[in-house]
Amino acid sequence: MKFQAIKGVRDILPPESALWNQVEQAAREVFATYGYGEIRLPIFEPAELFARAIGGETDVVSKEMYSFEDRPHELLAPPTYGEIGPYIDQLKTWLENGRIPQDDDNKFRLVSLVQAWNDFKAKPGDRSVDTNDLIAVYQMGLLRDAVKLGPALTLRPEATASVVRAYIEHGMHTRPGNVKLYYMGPMFRRERPQKGRYRQFYQIGAELLGPSDHPALDAEVIEMLLAFFARIDLKGATLYLNSIGDRNCRPAYIEKLREELRKVKDQLGPDSQRRIETNPLRVLDSKLPEEQAVIEKLPRIAEHLCDACREHYAELKRQLALRGIAYEENWRLVRGLDYYMRTTFEITATGLGSQNAVCGGGRYDGLVELLGGPATAKGIGFAIGTDRLILSLEEAGQAASAAAIDVFLAWFGAETYPVAVALARKLRERGVAVELPAVEMKFGKSLSLADRLGARYAVILGEEELAAKQFTVKRLADGDQRKLSETDLLAYLLEARAA
Repeated sequence: MKFQAIKGVRDILPPESALWNQVEQAAREVFATYGYGEIRLPIFEPAELFARAIGGETDVVSKEMYSFEDRPHELLAPPTYGEIGPYIDQLKTWLENGRIPQDDDNKFRLVSLVQAWNDFKAKPGDRSVDTNDLIAVYQMGLLRDAVKLGPALTLRPEATASVVRAYIEHGMHTRPGNVKLYYMGPMFRRERPQKGRYRQFYQIGAELLGPSDHPALDAEVIEMLLAFFARIDLKGATLYLNSIGDRNCRPAYIEKLREELRKVKDQLGPDSQRRIETNPLRVLDSKLPEEQAVIEKLPRIAEHLCDACREHYAELKRQLALRGIAYEENWRLVRGLDYYMRTTFEITATGLGSQNAVCGGGRYDGLVELLGGPATAKGIGFAIGTDRLILSLEEAGQAASAAAIDVFLAWFGAETYPVAVALARKLRERGVAVELPAVEMKFGKSLSLADRLGARYAVILGEEELAAKQFTVKRLADGDQRKLSETDLLAYLLEARAA
């Protein structure tokens, strides 16, 4: 059997991985100048965390999450219904002592299973099996399988909810000032793979959590993001901006939007029709060409903002102007997750076609309270799609070169090998990249391999060099060759590497 990566995931190989490292290192350096520290989050969390934070009606929660039941105790379903009695007794014991989830749904399922089993046992033994018996057996099987033997866990589809969970769990709201965190790593969503979009994808993100929702904080987050993109020389980065109101004004706008969408429902596709009732804001995010003319005539949220949101948005734009940050307003920029409010923003880049967004973010002042934290805590953040960012950089010609080998250390004769090992260690301790063959090779083959590996220098150690306590070093680009002592060789190679 030939194993291959699952559709929607892939391996990131050298030299491409070197570009990933450069981008991630640039993020660490830029974010540190703004006072952000790295947080490393679990890959999986309770499924309810994302359902509550993101919203049960969103596509992410309803369609795309990778969830599974964590079964810390192996309890195999009985192979025959004659053994279901002890199985039920074990379930009752575990439910009582908390070894399986003690939620109301589980209690109801177990009570129903016990009742179904008792009813089945009460059947007269001398009566032949009829249709009702088969139905009862089938129902017992459904009830048996419905009992949760462990909590529902989910591979994280995004990281903001995890950051907020950690913020609350570790009492970070008691720290002075704002808490500034950044993260990077894989996320998981079950969606159709396409260019720059994978089922295991990567994000670089940052979150600012604290007591204030001043627009200057929003502007500084955006400034930091653009400073990072400038550091990595992202071409054609364009900032789009919007305000989607808050809990005081957005509900009225959503109802107005839903009312107008119902009038044009027959002009929309199935997804947009479904979203009219579940999440009408997402209709504005549709990319279907046939829906664009309809969407352009819909009510705009800027016309429905309350005074507080209107003032917040105006001050944000003033703060961006103060920083010399250009932007374009996009009234359809609503973000796909329920926890966003007021400020939303997106950055697009070249080389990605119609799906050209590399970053999205916004303010989520109610999320901390929603997840059980203090109502006074506010938040704003962003997430960069690292896969799409790398793709845009590569499309612009930014390709990392393969890891350079500074020195190929060619040794000849068993007695020279210990000296070669010691020299390799000394060079590596000084930051010189060394390739040391594990077995002796012929002279011509050694230099040929050094050339194919792209080494800059070949250091030759044979019996003659060993006797003279010298090394022959050859610059492979032009064939320049000289004999040097170990001290002079180290100085020569370090000087050449620094040049």
